[in-house]
Amino acid sequence: MHLSFVPPRRVKIGDAAAFAGTTPRAIRHYHAIGLLPEPERGGDGRRRYGHQDMIRLLWIRRMAGAGIALDDIRDALTADTGSVGDDREHGDSGGGDVDGGDVDGGDGIALILERLENSLAAQEAVLRRQRTAVQRMRAEGSRMGLLSDVVTDRFKSLPEGSLRQGELDTLLVTERIFGPLGAAVQATRFIALATHPALREESDRVDAAEEALDDTVAVDDPRVARVAAERHAFEGALDAFIEESGLAGDDDALFEAWDARDFATTDQEEDEEEAADDDGGGDRGSGGRRARTMSAFEAVGRMPYDFSPARLRCMELAEQLAAQDAPTA
Repeated sequence: MHLSFVPPRRVKIGDAAAFAGTTPRAIRHYHAIGLLPEPERGGDGRRRYGHQDMIRLLWIRRMAGAGIALDDIRDALTADTGSVGDDREHGDSGGGDVDGGDVDGGDGIALILERLENSLAAQEAVLRRQRTAVQRMRAEGSRMGLLSDVVTDRFKSLPEGSLRQGELDTLLVTERIFGPLGAAVQATRFIALATHPALREESDRVDAAEEALDDTVAVDDPRVARVAAERHAFEGALDAFIEESGLAGDDDALFEAWDARDFATTDQEEDEEEAADDDGGGDRGSGGRRARTMSAFEAVGRMPYDFSPARLRCMELAEQLAAQDAPTA
């Protein structure tokens, strides 16, 4: 049995741009101004982006979508403080080109006015979303405020500092692929770890064991099966705690509340398309639209994870153990 899908270890600039909702031109601009470090290049001389490159790129996009200037984003990420910069407006006047319209005729004037009204309405909506994002960041005191409110609301009862940066990174990726609801459900896992020290300790131990399955470890090494069994046992203990603590009921309530909400698109998805003026990306149309409509399968294929063959085999074995324990119909 093999995994149905093996994530790439590194991706080219086109896939990196598509996953992050931007353009290759914008990414090259980030490199030029020192916002995004240059990644290593493959044998063909082309850039290859790894997991940490993508994490940084996603945070850049979220911050730009919130109206934060690129210089401020660079300073914030370099300092790794998670603080925000100035809340600045985009430079787009919103007027756009009006070529082809007959300005002397009624239809031409009506078309121009319609375009102008739509542009102004869009700018007003963007400014409202940017202000909300900045207010959330100020209230949260960290980049967690850039995640959707339905996600951050899950952590309101936790003490400050309970959530690790790696967990924020994971939520960011999950929200990009599966949307705010997917990330909000995943938050249950991190709430459980934050409130159960023994589970947190065991989680760290199993994570470290998996990370030790690097390229020097053969796929048939006995350690692979042992770590898979440890992962399976840990996930079982975590699920049991989630059920016993009532967190599973919180998930049910979350689904019910979500069904009552009227969302066409998420704030972050719309912000990312409007952020092109800040990042020098230029094309705000097809590139952003493709990223927003790509399937979860396509998105997963564009997010690299540097997993060795041994670690992938470990994940496969853990899945087999979980399938064996799954209740039959």
